[in-house]
Amino acid sequence: MKSETKGRAADAARGERTPAGENPSVARGRWGEDIAAEWLRTRGYTIVERNVRPSRLDARLEIDIVAYERAHDTMVFVEVKQHARRTEYDTLLRSVNARKRNLMRRACRAWLRANKWGGAYRFDVIEVYGEPEARRRVEIDHVERVRLFSQPSGFVNWND
Repeated sequence: MKSETKGRAADAARGERTPAGENPSVARGRWGEDIAAEWLRTRGYTIVERNVRPSRLDARLEIDIVAYERAHDTMVFVEVKQHARRTEYDTLLRSVNARKRNLMRRACRAWLRANKWGGAYRFDVIEVYGEPEARRRVEIDHVERVRLFSQPSGFVNWND
């Protein structure tokens, strides 16, 4: 029994698929997205779509969650990042580098065009700290109004 468990852990560490056919890191990412979607729902957001690929031309363009915030009549594009644990050296948005911001900007624009949304919109990042099998309490950082767009256009920044 122990060697079987160790074998699965070793497979997971190498990025191999679990017996159900899913990569363990993909499963953890989906778990983090589920946590983030529930977090948004409990705060009054309506989940419009999840795991959206707005462009058939570029498969790299994906939006984890598209939510609607009724209080401000704003469409919110959410990037979810799942981390096993928080350390003292972590910084918010550490995983949202320039390449990721560029892809998100393109994905958001493609979604806005495809859905003919002419209202306000913004970009948020939710960082989920924890793992599905851990018994520790999950920690969440919701960073609102992350600036992706150089020109404000329909982007709403309530701090300006």
